[in-house]
Amino acid sequence: MVLEVEELRVRGLETCVGLRPVVLEIGFGRADLMLKLAEAQPERRFLGVEVSRKRVEKSARRVAAKALQNIKLVHAPAEYLLERVLPEASVAECWVNCPDPWPKKRHHRRRLVNREFALRMARVLEPGGVLHISTDHTGYAERIHEVMSKAPGLRNLHAPAPLSTDRPARPETAYEAEWIAEGRDIVYFDYVREAGA
Repeated sequence: MVLEVEELRVRGLETCVGLRPVVLEIGFGRADLMLKLAEAQPERRFLGVEVSRKRVEKSARRVAAKALQNIKLVHAPAEYLLERVLPEASVAECWVNCPDPWPKKRHHRRRLVNREFALRMARVLEPGGVLHISTDHTGYAERIHEVMSKAPGLRNLHAPAPLSTDRPARPETAYEAEWIAEGRDIVYFDYVREAGA
């Protein structure tokens, strides 16, 4: 269930993960959401990418304990996966839940959601494919809206509003549960790749 990123790049998504539809989760953390979605949607293939090897190994044990055959995990930077590994129009749905906001200004360049991310997501999403992003950081929410509103081929599903404060109809992650209990507000962005884009 753990794939080496170079194996995935060389052998291809269909060979390593299976037939579409493919659901991608970037920065899956404890893999709570992916595990619940994979159990509920056995017909879909789930690919999780995480930069922390420790999280990949822990999550792989959780996947094995549940004997889920429709999840593959990759230890790699998401940027590399999006730019060099995933083929065009290969992802039906992508989840990015509360990525590190890198709140200090000098660290903003480390944020996942930037112009290049938006362009790469527009490339790898299939027509009609949906990108979900959430954050609990106000400054990052503003930046996400600024970047994603200029992404060619991606349409905001909440327009004319930039985002939604309503919890989506999906299982809560462990981090979300903790942060909501602490009184933090989480906001949600959803974009669809338009046909012909």
